Amino acid sequence: MSDFRQTPAAPAYWPARLPYEALAGVRTRRLMAFLFDFIAISIIGAVFFVFVGFLGVLTLGLAWLAIPAIYPLVALFYNGLSISGPKMGTPGMRAMDLEMRHMDGARVSFLTAAVHAVIFYLSWYTVVLGMINLIVSLVSSDKRCVHDMMAGVVVTRRA
Repeated sequence: MSDFRQTPAAPAYWPARLPYEALAGVRTRRLMAFLFDFIAISIIGAVFFVFVGFLGVLTLGLAWLAIPAIYPLVALFYNGLSISGPKMGTPGMRAMDLEMRHMDGARVSFLTAAVHAVIFYLSWYTVVLGMINLIVSLVSSDKRCVHDMMAGVVVTRRA
């Protein structure tokens, strides 16, 4: 596969220079990566849930106020830390040979990755928003979803 990263002479809109191989099978791979990551986040969240449950007994129930925030916080940090890390993807994305970059080809920061995750989960809050997100990825030439566009990122195959 050819190197599809931005060169100094490349235009600012990096995905316009992506070859077919960089986007081949990205939607299917993203779905599989999401399922893998959803299971991993659920397991990590369950561990925290048990910990907060025991901590709630020690604090006479005060720690139980944190229970509703466990899953969103785990998901936010899971995505933020793994995507902004050196491998540029969640464990599910890495297993499916995917990486996430900014539109100019640069690495994604923790804040951008966390915002991307928040927008993704909010987009699936209702079925209508989730379907719009999916339809946009089907008609987008670079296979980006609405939350990708809003965060200014693109998901590609690893080079």
